Amino acid sequence: MIGILKEFREFAVKGSLIEFAVGISIGAAFNSVVSSLVKDVIMPPIGWLIGRTDFASLYVNLGFQKYNSLQAAQAAGAPTVNYGSFLNELVALLLVVWVIFFIVKFINRLRREKEKGDTPDSITRPCPYCTNEIAQKATRCPYCTAEIEANL
Repeated sequence: MIGILKEFREFAVKGSLIEFAVGISIGAAFNSVVSSLVKDVIMPPIGWLIGRTDFASLYVNLGFQKYNSLQAAQAAGAPTVNYGSFLNELVALLLVVWVIFFIVKFINRLRREKEKGDTPDSITRPCPYCTNEIAQKATRCPYCTAEIEANL
């Protein structure tokens, strides 16, 4: 039993698990910010431009009785298709995907720059005697044991 607890503790404190938890927390906060941005900032001007419409209140009544608003239809228990709420969520999704795309693009660019700086040419050099690859700072070849001048 102690072995299982020790293994669980090692699993729980690994950096990747903690990074995952932090990512989920930030993602949840980001989701609420994007939802508010869409619902409260982006969609109202669009609704105003197309005829003073609140997207969240757009719906199709599937019942036979007529209702003046989505809230009235929902209060009466009428079946409705709330396509306005769907449009809000779709715009929020597109914004999240757009932001994630640019974050990944930025990270990939940083990785490429790092890889460009860490090419094997900058880390190693050929030994002048046996031509095997050795470290730039090496003063003795590990293959032929020749003493050589270090490249600093």
